[in-house]
Amino acid sequence: MDLNLTGQHVAIFGSSNGIGRAIAEGFLAEGCHVRGFDRVPCDGIETTVGDVTGYDEVQEFAAQLERVDHVVFCVGVGSGKFGFPFWNLEPGDWPRVLHINLIGAVNAAHAFAPKLIERGNGSMLFLVSVAGQIGSQTDPPYSAAKAGLINFTQCAAKDLAPHGIRVNALSPGMVQTNLNEAVWAAGQARLPESQRQTYAAWADEKIRKVSPLGRWQTPAEYAAMATFLASDHAKNLTGQTINIDGGQVMHA
Repeated sequence: MDLNLTGQHVAIFGSSNGIGRAIAEGFLAEGCHVRGFDRVPCDGIETTVGDVTGYDEVQEFAAQLERVDHVVFCVGVGSGKFGFPFWNLEPGDWPRVLHINLIGAVNAAHAFAPKLIERGNGSMLFLVSVAGQIGSQTDPPYSAAKAGLINFTQCAAKDLAPHGIRVNALSPGMVQTNLNEAVWAAGQARLPESQRQTYAAWADEKIRKVSPLGRWQTPAEYAAMATFLASDHAKNLTGQTINIDGGQVMHA
């Protein structure tokens, strides 16, 4: 399928690792000009180093780009603690997670909406999580932040639709990333040593338990969907949360 994205300009938050890196490489493979924003630089991708919670930094990044057609926010952090039950955490564990996952995305939307409106075309894509749809008890601050971002996606989609701009959310399920490994580590730390599992054993057991298809999702799958959603083939898709999760979340 020809996505006709050659020559388009894409700004990607969280472009240096995991799913964000795969999405950046996916757009590059389609002939796009990609600019990244992350805490660390990325080989092969022109990257502005910054913090998504700093609105001034995000605005400065937007000002650097003469043209932008698509914005992708692919940033996600957890609390680093095992949150079941929720009172295992403290209220003080919440703000950082909310600021990065939710307010960071809002900062990106505010900074880039005027540029997209001026062009009268384009798209925004927010990476969320199945945790934001099922009330995952593993990390309540993360789940709540991603749930908030799903709702904000719908708000932004309604506001930007009259300007010809589409806004969607892409929801990963089980992906072997640093974030997923951090969930394993936090859970294992609470167990007696005799009950602890290796990451491989824990992951194999969990994927068979939560995914009807019983297999891991890969960053490349999200890159393929992200580029499709930026293309004219998805011109009537907006305000949607698209799950690539092996069937983990099904809506009746």
